[in-house]
Amino acid sequence: MVGGMVAFGYTLMTEQAGPKDLVSHAVRAEACDFEFQVISDHYFPWIDEMGHAPYAWSVLGAVAHATERVELMTYVTCPLLRYHPAVVAQKAATIQILSDNRFLLGLGSGENLNEHVVGRGWPPVNIRHEMFVEALQIINDLFDGGYTNFHGDHYRVDSAKLWDLPEQRVPIGVAVSGRQSCEVFATLGDHMISTLPKPELGQWWDAAREGEEKSRRIGQLPISFDRDRDAAIDRAHAMFRWFSLGWKVMAELPGTAGFAAATQTSRKDDVAQGIPCGADPQAVIEGVRPYVEAGFTDVALVQVGGPEHQPPFFDFAERELLPALREAFG
Repeated sequence: MVGGMVAFGYTLMTEQAGPKDLVSHAVRAEACDFEFQVISDHYFPWIDEMGHAPYAWSVLGAVAHATERVELMTYVTCPLLRYHPAVVAQKAATIQILSDNRFLLGLGSGENLNEHVVGRGWPPVNIRHEMFVEALQIINDLFDGGYTNFHGDHYRVDSAKLWDLPEQRVPIGVAVSGRQSCEVFATLGDHMISTLPKPELGQWWDAAREGEEKSRRIGQLPISFDRDRDAAIDRAHAMFRWFSLGWKVMAELPGTAGFAAATQTSRKDDVAQGIPCGADPQAVIEGVRPYVEAGFTDVALVQVGGPEHQPPFFDFAERELLPALREAFG
């Protein structure tokens, strides 16, 4: 958030585009004057129609080199099974150096969809929360510098050290969805991440961090821009109908077939009610408003669609959408 204004970001959606396209999208989004960019970190797309899932950290390295000033952020990385937290800390420190201190490490407790691939099963939510606490402790310790040794219930770290530490410590954003996650994780991170525009989340988060530095609250909103609104609705339904399932369901489904089955009764009208579709900036403003009213400082937009749908969106964002959003929420 700059000068009291809401900051607007662009989402590098790895499930919709391959690595080279994502890097070109990042360059174009910076030229459009998006203030930050977030990248999803998945091994699978949610549904087959999305069609992609490159390795986010390789893309981030290329994006850090190809851009100059825009803030970069994972939204979000799970440091539980697929990645060991000590390795996540190393990756984050490296990206911070490559980007000249433009990186924020967004972390969350993950989805079965991506974590099952390493064959360690999918723990129940209470165990995942325990693992996440330990992972955050390990990452913070490594960011402090020096050697880290850790013997917890879920992780062991033996004499680990980050040999390339950035000049500026990597800030940590933590994904939350309810009171428990806010109370447990708030003091282990710097900023709050959520796709739920609920004011109580920020209140619980701030209460848990009483006396500490003020946090950013970083949200995300999918939109489907197209001059043909019907085409925009069709695309949103085809590629983003899973979005309304809710985190408790999404975290547990093991693969794309499960997401397809869970959304087989989804209607286009339902999707259009939850995702602004078409070419009216006012519809996006109304989609963003609940986040602003809930105290969010940053909102990342997702343009639903493959690589061919991003350039028209960038033109729209630069000429119409971003000026309208900044006028509405400046």
